[in-house]
Amino acid sequence: MDRLEVSTLVYLPPPEIYDFLVDFPRYAKYSEYLDEIRRYGDGRPETEYDLTFAWWKLSYTARSKVTDIDPPNRIDWELIKDLDASGYWQIEPEPESAPEEESTASRVRFYVEFDPDSASAGAIDLPALTSVDWVVRKVTPKIRTEAEQIVRRIVRDLEGRRRDVPLEIHETPDSV
Repeated sequence: MDRLEVSTLVYLPPPEIYDFLVDFPRYAKYSEYLDEIRRYGDGRPETEYDLTFAWWKLSYTARSKVTDIDPPNRIDWELIKDLDASGYWQIEPEPESAPEEESTASRVRFYVEFDPDSASAGAIDLPALTSVDWVVRKVTPKIRTEAEQIVRRIVRDLEGRRRDVPLEIHETPDSV
């Protein structure tokens, strides 16, 4: 299993961050490769999402499901079609890390665990002479870059301003 964990500080209390993150359909505007999100449910456990990704000559719709929530601390999810992957958003109060000009801080953590070898060959309509292994080798490094960009863009929208958003990369995919 490959793992990726990205965290940063957001200068807001956990409930404000949680309310923002639980609105999953808005994530499409943060990702270069995520074209559309369709929701089936109200955001609580068992809510499913179709996530349509496009990269190069490929388009793929993943199906994810919210597996658990612990407001305002955590949102757990898993993919339920074609690829073994799961993860979570975690929000932890960390007021001691707030700079002088800020009243509070929270650590926001995005974690994903996935098995690139679990991608089934029939899941994606590949161009002639293109192997699933080649696609997995090309896409896996993009997962890290995409996670970093999404977290930075979410922080910008949450705080309502641009700033340098230092990220901590706690683990990276084995194949990067």
